[in-house]
Order: sequence, then structure tokens, then C-alpha cells
Amino acid sequence: MVTSSESVTLGDVEIVRVEEVRGPFGAPGDLFPGIEDAWRAGEEWLARGFQDSGSGAVLAAVQAWVLRSAGRVVVVDPGVGNGRERPGTPHFSGFDTDFLGRLARAGVRPEDVDLVINTHVHGDHVGWNTRQENGGWVPTFPNARYLVPRADHDFYGPRGAARTPHDNHALLFADSIAPVVESGQAVLWEGDSYRIDASLVLEPAPGHTPGSSVLRLASGTDRAVFVGDLLHSPAQFLAPSCSSAMCVDRAESAASRIRVLQRAADENELVIPAHFPGPGAAEIRRDGDGFAVSRWRV
Repeated sequence: MVTSSESVTLGDVEIVRVEEVRGPFGAPGDLFPGIEDAWRAGEEWLARGFQDSGSGAVLAAVQAWVLRSAGRVVVVDPGVGNGRERPGTPHFSGFDTDFLGRLARAGVRPEDVDLVINTHVHGDHVGWNTRQENGGWVPTFPNARYLVPRADHDFYGPRGAARTPHDNHALLFADSIAPVVESGQAVLWEGDSYRIDASLVLEPAPGHTPGSSVLRLASGTDRAVFVGDLLHSPAQFLAPSCSSAMCVDRAESAASRIRVLQRAADENELVIPAHFPGPGAAEIRRDGDGFAVSRWRV
């Protein structure tokens, strides 16, 4: 394992973090119902990079992980995207960030990307699937396949159970998912796993959304798991049964989180969530009913 400030190499796989935006996202108890006691217990270290010093709000980042594996460039969870209309989450509306410039500075042009992974279909994980062109939405990465969980595609799609007049789902599906389906670039995967290459495999971890997944990496003696939104804050290491208010099924999300973290602790997998600011990945160990951070990475 080789680590720098914004990258880590695990076996033969290089991993680079590319941030879109970071900031306060809400009060701990609002984002994670029932987490208050665990938050107070861990507040001293949560304050060092995971809590806003002024408001006490949870600090979070929206970011993508870029992997170079088996000769291919893989982008995991490409953020919110520019120019989106998100009335249900106004803090994600109207972005105009330099995300593609940051991607370029990491050595990746859109045409270089071979594979895009959406761990689940939420607006802050699928936005840069597409970009605006001539008044419409086109795939940002013209040569890429896009791996989308079929369960989420169906749940958030035009005939899905998630559609209500008061959510963002119709908008995000129309601007970020439908264009890559219509271009023929989407792969709607399902089943117990989806093997990408010798080092990378997707596995279901439902609850946050019906199709939420994790990306497992095994290369040489190194192991990692990209857990998407199974965790939004390291406070959930202390209280893994506490799911976010954004979870479709909180009980199922908690069961998935505990199962994934137990394996990570037992098999020495580096845990890489989607939204941790500052230190972005953690080595963990079991600690009573929860987990403790042995070492921060990236």
C-alpha cells in the first residue's frame, strides 16, 4: 500500500480522490436519527474534520474516486454535476464547479474514462454521468460504460415506486440516467455480484436505496471496499445501527452496513465512503457493538 495526500495505491490499483464540493450538511440528529449519544461520545475526534466548528453541523464532501485498474480508468460516483435543478435538495441545485478541471488535473480527460460506477441512483452520485450540450443532456464520458444497479433504475425510473410529485427523482433520472441508457452505454446489473476485472467486483448492499451496492477491491495482499452511502459520517462506526434520514429502508441499510463493516474489520479492508471530508478512508477494527478507526488513509 502506497499513500499520498489525495491518492493511494493498493496492489496494482491506483486510487485518486477528486472532490466536487464540501460543506455543512445538517445537524447530526437530523441526518442520523438516534445518533446523538454516539456523536457526543466521539465529538472530540469528530470535530477534527467531520463537524463544522461554528454550527456543529455534519461536514461532508461530494467527491468521486478515480481508479486505474487492469489498464482501464474507472470513475466511482461522479457527483452532482453542473446546472441541475433539484428543488427537493436546493443545496445541490445550480452547481457551477470545476469538477472536470480537477479531473483533468488528476490526469483524466472525459474521453479517457472506460467505466463509470454509480453505487446507487441519488443525485449526488450520478450527476456527472452527463453534461449539457445544445440544450440537452449527453454522456460526459463518451467512451465509457455506465454500471447502474437495475433495482435503482427500476425504482427511480418513470414507472418506479419512488416517483412522487415532491421529489427530485423525475429530474435526476431524466438528466443523469436516461441519457446514458438511451445512448446504449448503460449496463443495468443485478444478481449477487458483478465482476469488473480480476481486482474489482460490485456486490449488493441494499437499504439506502433498493439497489445500493459496494465496490470491493482485492489486489495482491491489499483489500478495500468502496461503501457509497452506507456511511455518511464516521460517527456511524460508533453507532452502525443508525441509518441516515435519506435511507429508503433504515433497518435494511443498518443490516447492510453492519455486515459490510464486520467483513472489513475481519479481512483488513480499507473502508472508503463516498462523503468523508478530510481523511477519506479508514482501517477499522471491531469495538464492542461498533467499530473503531485504527488508522486514517487518503
